[in-house]
Amino acid sequence: MSKTFVLKPVGHVRGGRSEIIDDNWGASRAWIELDPTLFKPDALAGLEDFSHLEVIFLFDRVADEKIEYGARRPRGRPYWPLVGIFAQRGKNRPNRLGLCSCRVLRIEGLAVEVEGLDAVDGTPVLDLKPVMTGFLPRGEIREPAWAREIMEGYW
Repeated sequence: MSKTFVLKPVGHVRGGRSEIIDDNWGASRAWIELDPTLFKPDALAGLEDFSHLEVIFLFDRVADEKIEYGARRPRGRPYWPLVGIFAQRGKNRPNRLGLCSCRVLRIEGLAVEVEGLDAVDGTPVLDLKPVMTGFLPRGEIREPAWAREIMEGYW
């Protein structure tokens, strides 16, 4: 059952924030630069027609000993419930994968300028996908109160 997969970054985050801080990501602007040894500018053709982009990236600065496999309190706050790592979006995930929907500002050659990406300068980017309404959740979305509270200052 257990297989190992090797993922090669398609590019890297350039600019934006350099510090890993939990909040105030909304106004953060950065570029995602694709690897020129793998891609030509036509890899981004048509992306300018989308307002938002999903960026899949690697939390590459999380040390092995910081990885969580069970339950923890989000951000270590004692008044929030103990929840499993798969019931939260923290960076200390088993495969260190991050996912963020951000606004596409412009495209230049092999680079996409985005706003609201919660990844820091130098972060390896594993994939890009346009946000399409057909892939948004169907039906009502529910979440616990702590999940709404944790996001109050995030963007």
